[in-house]
Amino acid sequence: MTPSKLIKRLRIDDPDHFRLAAFDPADTGGLDKDDAEAMLADDVKRLAELQQRLYADGRWALLVVLQGMDAAGKDGVINHVMTGLNPQGCNVHAFKAPSEEELAHDFLWRAAVRVPERRRIGIFNRSHYEETLVVRVHPELLARQRLPPAALSENIWRERFQDIRQFERHLARNGVAVLKFFLHVSREEQRRRLLERLEEPAKRWKFSMTDIAERKLWDQYMAA
Repeated sequence: MTPSKLIKRLRIDDPDHFRLAAFDPADTGGLDKDDAEAMLADDVKRLAELQQRLYADGRWALLVVLQGMDAAGKDGVINHVMTGLNPQGCNVHAFKAPSEEELAHDFLWRAAVRVPERRRIGIFNRSHYEETLVVRVHPELLARQRLPPAALSENIWRERFQDIRQFERHLARNGVAVLKFFLHVSREEQRRRLLERLEEPAKRWKFSMTDIAERKLWDQYMAA
């Protein structure tokens, strides 16, 4: 099934009907590597032109949200796809484990303070969605967030999804265009890429034992 048919079938405008399992991570959309590289070269030039228009207009900001499992290629997208952007108008923020300051605020605070200002492009390497993924798979992390008992209801995840939707609607209504991408890889492809990090000296710094521990929770992450 082509991507366009999948989009129509799954009604992805309605998140309640979206199912990640319905998408084949090996689907290339009919492109081979050479086609993709040629398109990328043209699109990088186009992005540079559009960035200038964004800055000149002065009324909008662009937020690019990248999500994906470990080794899904988030760094690669930033490095290759965004290579033509003027770094003076682009900020990249990688969301790691929350700091003490971040834990002292609501879960959306650390994302809100990183939203790009008008004229600029912001890129989130991981994002506010971690609070419905990592924390959902590791519910013990909720204890660190020091939430009042009333906030720890059985509906907390549904409520967080609602909060995220409202947060993004608020941004859109105030001139922040939000583009979200999930980099979908299979479990076997992730295994290959993690092994590649070990085997290639130039990539070894990316390897972490926590990647192996989290890999054991693959099914839980897919369910989340």
